[in-house]
Amino acid sequence: MSRMHHFNEDRKRRLDLLASSAQADLAERYAALEPTAPPATPVRGPEIGTVMLRGRAGGGGATFNLGEATVTRATVKLATGEVGHAIVLGRHPQKASIVAHLDALSQLSDWVQVIETNFVTPALAEQDAARIRQAEETEATRVDFFTMVRGED
Repeated sequence: MSRMHHFNEDRKRRLDLLASSAQADLAERYAALEPTAPPATPVRGPEIGTVMLRGRAGGGGATFNLGEATVTRATVKLATGEVGHAIVLGRHPQKASIVAHLDALSQLSDWVQVIETNFVTPALAEQDAARIRQAEETEATRVDFFTMVRGED
């Protein structure tokens, strides 16, 4: 696997986790990091818009428009030239700006591990905890069906 391909996979994974993080948690961690981080200049946004969600009937059939979703996007640039992008679901300008800045910082070798440790690892832990909570809630409401057989059958 080429080094660039690996970088893009890591970047996509990181952006997905950051964009799906709870805004309050993300903002709290960012507030502790921001004073020491190289500043970012806004290039675009944050701006709120919509995207069309598309589905596919049966997983392999014809595509259809499912509906629209509101998103917020932002692009920032560091003084050293790294550009960070973010698209987050919902109306969250602050969150989009934070994710874009973290994306730009993660392109710096001195900062990638800081972003992984302070943002990605906690986001993974929260995602896992949410999955476990959902499984427990589902299990708690599960009904076991069985058939009773009468003795003379």
